[in-house]
Amino acid sequence: MKTFSFKSLFTWAFRFALLYILFIVFFVIAAMILASRWSGWKLAISLAFAYYGAVTFLMQIETWYFLSAITVGPQLLPRLFLMGIPPAFVFIPLAVWILGKGRAPADASPNPALVMPARQWMWKLAAIAVAYLILYWGAGYFIAWQNPELRAFYGQPGEAAPFLAHLADTLRDDPMLFPFQILRAMLWTLCALPVIRGSRFNLWWTALLVGLLFSVPQNIGHILANPLLPIASVRLSHMIETASSTFLFGVIVAWLLHREHHSIKDLFGIDLVRALQDAERAKA
Repeated sequence: MKTFSFKSLFTWAFRFALLYILFIVFFVIAAMILASRWSGWKLAISLAFAYYGAVTFLMQIETWYFLSAITVGPQLLPRLFLMGIPPAFVFIPLAVWILGKGRAPADASPNPALVMPARQWMWKLAAIAVAYLILYWGAGYFIAWQNPELRAFYGQPGEAAPFLAHLADTLRDDPMLFPFQILRAMLWTLCALPVIRGSRFNLWWTALLVGLLFSVPQNIGHILANPLLPIASVRLSHMIETASSTFLFGVIVAWLLHREHHSIKDLFGIDLVRALQDAERAKA
């Protein structure tokens, strides 16, 4: 008769969680592949770079920025960048062929995504940077920073300072944080471009894909214990913080860049609503 073992239960739970994570990540990758108007190597390479950038590169440059003096040594850091190469540049091309997109005919229909004047690109990229800073700082303070164990982990135990005081302290003590995050906002946007340009779906399905790419593969791993963030509550706080903020950010990026907008009303769909109302009146 087998005896109950907490070790065997933990092993089973760990394997189940790992399989669950792999399934969720595969679902996101498969959704991006099947939703694309592209095929073959163009699809495989563009999604591989987008995935590596969003899931590995952007995460690990933040690891370098925040954890180099805490849990990540100089020997470990390069390996964190290297470990993301096989999933991106081996698994994604294989998935493209397995899902039947290796030789499928590409969609040659007109595609307005990302086509807009340089001036519009400039103000939209500026809006994206501002949106990212608001989401990053807001979620960081109001979600993650409210966890006392997280504050202690980053060397600031005790009560959390008020929002504006905390902002002022950060600007004084770490003046490069916000320029660094603006750079990350632009890199996030770069990773979204193949998904937006390649999508054959409407705006909101495309926005969902970008939001999932930005939020799911990077954060679902926080379910499992790891030596970089050994405290469970710290991982949970970061998972809620980053999954929510990066998902919303991905939706905003897709919304701004999916096509050219001719006015602020057009951006918010007011002109479209009026046109539909006028069409309904004309039918009546």
